[in-house]
Amino acid sequence: MAHTEMTVGDLIDRLSVCDRSVPVRQAMNPFFPMAHRLAQVVQATDETGRPVVYLAEGRDADTQLGHLPPEAAVALAWQAPFQAPPRRHRRTARGK
Repeated sequence: MAHTEMTVGDLIDRLSVCDRSVPVRQAMNPFFPMAHRLAQVVQATDETGRPVVYLAEGRDADTQLGHLPPEAAVALAWQAPFQAPPRRHRRTARGK
C-alpha cells in the first residue's frame, strides 16, 4: 500500500477553513499525545533530493505545552472516546 504524503497545497486547503487568528500547534506522539508550539516553516530537500517543507517547534522551554486535549486525541483517532463508568448502587454501612 502506497503512503501518500500531505502536500503544501493540502495543508493550505485544510488551513483555509480555519480562523486565521488562532495559534497553530503540532500534535505529536500518538502513544503519549503532547501539544507543541510551531515556530518555523523550513523548505529543504529530503534524502532522495525531493523538496520537502518542515514545520518545526521552537527552542524555548515552553514550546511543549503539555498533554494534548482528549478531544483532539479522539479526533486524531489516537485515543478511543471514553465515558465515565456506570454508577453502581452503593451499599450502606449495614450492608443494605
